[in-house]
Amino acid sequence: MTTHGRRRRLRARIRSRTERSMGWATAYITKLRTGEVVSFRPRGDSMSPRIKSGQLCTVEPVDPCSLRPGDIVLCKVRGAEYLHFVKSVRAGRFQIGNNHGHINGWIGPNAIFGRLVKVEP
Repeated sequence: MTTHGRRRRLRARIRSRTERSMGWATAYITKLRTGEVVSFRPRGDSMSPRIKSGQLCTVEPVDPCSLRPGDIVLCKVRGAEYLHFVKSVRAGRFQIGNNHGHINGWIGPNAIFGRLVKVEP
């Protein structure tokens, strides 16, 4: 393989990693980290009927120490971004899951970016 071909493959691999790290909520997470409140319309049915696809959701920055089971948070679990329930809290870690019984996994406080404060049609 030529040097040019190797460079092209390397650039494609780097681009692929970058695209994987950018999820549907990346821009909102960036704003939450700077203290901003964000609003967006998530798509999907994993939180229905509590949150229906396309409803306007408002999320504000949160101190993870204040979170309790039942709170809905914007978070990352194994690199994927979710607006899901805190199902359990144990030893400073949070179990995240949807409204249909699926558990996404356990995360630390650094993977939680905000708490849902309002849902509108």
